[in-house]
Amino acid sequence: MAAGFNEQFDRHGAWRREMGMRLKVLADWLREQELLDDGSEESVQRLAEQLRADKVMVAFVAEFSRGKSELINAVFFAGYGRRIMPASAGRTTMCPTELGYDAGLPPCLRLLPIETRLQPQALLDWRQVPEKWTRVDLDVNDPAQLAGAMEKVSEVLHVSQDEARALGFWHDDRPDDNPPVDAAGAVEVPRWRHALINMAHPLLKQGLVVLDTPGLNAIGAEPELTVNLIPQAQAVVFILGADTGVTKSDLTIWREHLASVDDGLGTRFVVLNKIDTLWDELSTPARIEAQIARQCAETAHTLELPPAQVIALSAQKGLLAKVRGDDGLLAQSRLPPFEQLLGRQVLGARQSVLQGAIRASVGRLQADAARTLGARRRELAEQALELKGLRGKNHVVIRQMRLRVEQEKAEFDRSAASVLAVRTVHMKLLREVFKLLGSSSIKKELAGLATMLRESGVKFGVKRAYAHGFDNLRGVMRRVQMLEGEIHEMLTNAFRQLNAEYGFSLQAAPPPDMARFESDLGAVERSHLQYLGVGNIVQLARPEFAEKLLRALVARVRSIFETALGDIELWNKSCSSQLDAQLRERRRAFGRRIEAIQRIQGAAGELDGRIAEIGEQEAALEAAQRRLSGLAHELQTSDLDAPAPHPQPEAATA
Repeated sequence: MAAGFNEQFDRHGAWRREMGMRLKVLADWLREQELLDDGSEESVQRLAEQLRADKVMVAFVAEFSRGKSELINAVFFAGYGRRIMPASAGRTTMCPTELGYDAGLPPCLRLLPIETRLQPQALLDWRQVPEKWTRVDLDVNDPAQLAGAMEKVSEVLHVSQDEARALGFWHDDRPDDNPPVDAAGAVEVPRWRHALINMAHPLLKQGLVVLDTPGLNAIGAEPELTVNLIPQAQAVVFILGADTGVTKSDLTIWREHLASVDDGLGTRFVVLNKIDTLWDELSTPARIEAQIARQCAETAHTLELPPAQVIALSAQKGLLAKVRGDDGLLAQSRLPPFEQLLGRQVLGARQSVLQGAIRASVGRLQADAARTLGARRRELAEQALELKGLRGKNHVVIRQMRLRVEQEKAEFDRSAASVLAVRTVHMKLLREVFKLLGSSSIKKELAGLATMLRESGVKFGVKRAYAHGFDNLRGVMRRVQMLEGEIHEMLTNAFRQLNAEYGFSLQAAPPPDMARFESDLGAVERSHLQYLGVGNIVQLARPEFAEKLLRALVARVRSIFETALGDIELWNKSCSSQLDAQLRERRRAFGRRIEAIQRIQGAAGELDGRIAEIGEQEAALEAAQRRLSGLAHELQTSDLDAPAPHPQPEAATA
């Protein structure tokens, strides 16, 4: 039987831990051999952190009453033997809810009051102000208490139409999308703006993040959700009703918020839930199957998706089957094929990313260490040749050789001026790169767009302003790529000269490719287009909404620029550390040569002994080269080859 999502995620977590341990073994060995320079050390730390803290986000999106929370319960929380997320009839999840794990916090539910929407701060800013959130402690080993606490995400307030309009839930131009109104004329709105659930569930501890989103009305009012959180998810699961197919509001959510999600950054699935409503004892199994197949085909056609990305199932029957241990009902619910597909595509893609990072990072470590080992071997070979030439020579010749080596060392020390000149030019160019990728650069390139968004009233020409702003940002990336090329060319020429003069083996690594960051900017631009159409012209005219949209945009662009800057800093450190390492090795070699000649001057028998020592050191370097190749090979070729045991929720602790 194929592994479900939970088992596949356990295996993925076990693989990450295994890779982390192997990386530590490699790093410790490199450190012992004095082969880990500053740049390599930082590269190891980054890769170790990526393996340890890698997150896989799965976002569930649906209009209300599609069974979204029930599907989350069935896939992730069936081990508790009951529902954890509220999943009763009607509206349940009223605010965006993130489930994850942070070891630095106790198990808790944190809730941000809806009134914060009236203030200009973005959601990202509110995350840094914990005192503004209402906290409810959780007992992860008490399913009843856990489920009771989760009910708070369903809480609502009743406010006036003016208050609902100010909060972004009432639209005079779209009356069909407005929330319910009670007999007194009060409007029902969510009590909370955002919920963060921190719990030590086994999957969440391994890096899974589940994003549960509310319906259309709430999604459209929170731009950070659709332009930042959802596009960054590794998988987006869009839930529809199997009995209704794609309704008008479903199609609106898809077209305005999901169709622009770049499938190169994540995977989109559409789930036709509640197929149990089509189970009809008066019909034949063949007719029921044909009806489900027809709904899947029509949905795929309407949403312009490959048929394989549309899955029909019953989340409620799947949850019930897991709780009861009923394999027949579980198969009938069709939940397992969805879990297998989710795990295979999401975790497979995530592992490919991590494997690529491992291969690249370990390849650089291996190349840097191999260059240092090569330099050491050359130095030993030169020493051996030099010492063998002293056989039968008198003390005068030996003294002259010592003076010659000391003179070479002095000349080498004076070469520091040329190295300093290289560093000066290098840092000057790097400062230009840092300036281009700084916050002030983002503000400058988006100044025209910011001015337009902050204007009151209808914003004609906003699409052109967006296009111009993103063209500016892509231009920044191209200028950065050009400066990287200049730095690389300068380093290549300088390293070539140093290699020729001093026998170094310096090699300037290629700079980070800015093309992927341009692609990331394109994905952000597409995620914003949903707000620029005629349907959102009134919403965009509201200053507070436009300000939130701008803040969300700047936060996402800043994240992309900071990631690019981090890659460039690591590249820079790698190049500088390589030069430092070879300078250090050469100074040590001079010291060893002078020491050997001094020993030979002091005792006639030292010459043969020193030549024998060099032979032993050469053999040790050969062994080190083989060990390096073996450790690197283990990291670069490992795959998910064995399932890890699946821990039960009852064993979870805070």
